Amino acid sequence: MNIKYEFVTGEIVEVEVSDDIGEISIELDRGIYNVDHRETRRHNSVENLQEQGIQLIDDGKNVELIIEKHEMCETLKNVLDKLLPQQRELIQKVFFEGVSVSDIARKEGVDKSAISHRLNRIYQQLQKLLDK
Repeated sequence: MNIKYEFVTGEIVEVEVSDDIGEISIELDRGIYNVDHRETRRHNSVENLQEQGIQLIDDGKNVELIIEKHEMCETLKNVLDKLLPQQRELIQKVFFEGVSVSDIARKEGVDKSAISHRLNRIYQQLQKLLDK
């Protein structure tokens, strides 16, 4: 069996080899072709996704931000768990439910400054817990 070999210089040489070696050469060439083809298809798929408006992460920055945000949320949950139940409830109302300090004060029958003072004590306590 004859196979053609192309050198880097562009020179092509035809070499006579046994059938076994020829079959192995053909299998290797086919494998290389399949890998190249698979790579090309994958790149085309990525390009198609981008054309459809799907943004892919192109560097580690987005992943780092996601991990950092997750860690911050975990830290915040742990710190909030260390507050008294009444303090957690006040934080829940103000920051997660969007209830105003005035509405909370009115509902509890206290002055607005009393709620503000409670919040300031909670902030100080949270700061101490976060600094540890």
